[in-house]
Amino acid sequence: MSNPVPVSLLDLAHIAEGKTVSDAVEKSQALALIAEKQGFNRVWLAEHHGMRGVASAATAVMLAGIGKATDKIRIGAGGVMLPNHPPMVIAEQFGTLEAMFPGRVDLGLGRAPGTDMATARALRRDIEEDARRYPQDIVELQHYLGDNDSERDVIAIPGNGSHVPLWLLGSSLYSAQLAAKMGLPYAFASHFAPDSLMDAISLYKAHFQPSAQLDKPYVMAGAMAVIADSDAEAKRRLTSVQQQFGNLRRGANKPMPKPVEDIRLELNEMEIRGVNHALRYAAVGTAESVEAQLTEFVDVAGIDELILSFPLHDTAATFENVQAVGDMSGLLVKQ
Repeated sequence: MSNPVPVSLLDLAHIAEGKTVSDAVEKSQALALIAEKQGFNRVWLAEHHGMRGVASAATAVMLAGIGKATDKIRIGAGGVMLPNHPPMVIAEQFGTLEAMFPGRVDLGLGRAPGTDMATARALRRDIEEDARRYPQDIVELQHYLGDNDSERDVIAIPGNGSHVPLWLLGSSLYSAQLAAKMGLPYAFASHFAPDSLMDAISLYKAHFQPSAQLDKPYVMAGAMAVIADSDAEAKRRLTSVQQQFGNLRRGANKPMPKPVEDIRLELNEMEIRGVNHALRYAAVGTAESVEAQLTEFVDVAGIDELILSFPLHDTAATFENVQAVGDMSGLLVKQ
């Protein structure tokens, strides 16, 4: 068994069935405070658009509220979908966050639209060209966040001189290769896209080139955790995210569903197989069982940090799950 690692929280800001956006925002702030008290390293939110089950479309705004509710935990984007935005705007947003919460801000970047194609067209002027510019946009963003004192250049204020650390996020070999080439820390989205995890990590480590930000490879990977007093109850709670994934694959835009007693009444056999494959690295069961599953995941993947999401409908159960992971001394390095 490996040594404990830093553990972080990926808050997907679920809008639960029967709840409001305000409820989701309040839950995210409370969840971040619990994660901080339990010794988690970071809390990240992801940019998604047009989804009835996700409240974090305005990611920087959400992070401002979470930063205000906490004292020391790192806060950041996991991630901002950079092709959706001019790099200068993101530099200004995250430069402002860094001014508000010095030394606590991360900026994880992704290339996907974070939504369906119709909404993507509403966000982007040119979907294909914006995605092709991704590497150049990262370099431009680094420029705005760095020490740029020339009056002849465009300057991001706030942003200039903030040196907000960048991460590259992804679920493919492309993102791993780009992170290695640019010498940036890399986070893999294995919590929903597990297939290329091992190959991406191997590629990243093998081709990593040191940079001004990072002198050696640093890898974080995602997993889901669903904890209950019994395996049966944990599996019942898991049916919320199983339904959510099923809805996404059907094109049904709905809030986070309530759990059901039998997922076979909601999804057909083929859908269940597909969803369960995507959730291959979900740790489900009692606290003892989940700790063993997550520890094995960290060992096998050879990662430096673990980031967990808790895809539960019930707010109290989500809080309890974060507290339970915080008590796993064999897994988590307290920050």
